[in-house]
Amino acid sequence: QVQLVESGGGLVQPGGSLRLSCAASGFTFGSYSMTWYRQVPGKERELVGTIYSTGAVTMYANSVKGRFTISRDISKNMLFLQMNSLKSEDTAVYYCYVPRFNTWGQGTQVTVSS
Repeated sequence: QVQLVESGGGLVQPGGSLRLSCAASGFTFGSYSMTWYRQVPGKERELVGTIYSTGAVTMYANSVKGRFTISRDISKNMLFLQMNSLKSEDTAVYYCYVPRFNTWGQGTQVTVSS
């Protein structure tokens, strides 16, 4: 059974950093692309970025380019989202997603506020 479990969210001040984690199980983690999304209540889920099976990373959300990056540890089946220089508009629930299996994690709340 494919499962994704996010962690690492919380409250952080503007300008701060957080690293989100996504623990994957039930599939060969390094063989598939993985994606981070985020969602603000009342708005559509926004694609943040993707790490491909090759390890190449594309950040799709213009608002996070240069501040966020995605990485993974294949040996531990872990996906990461490093978020730096956080802004209040980054406040959202962050989800990891594996497109090949159409499976979402439960989400982790990130709140950026002073």
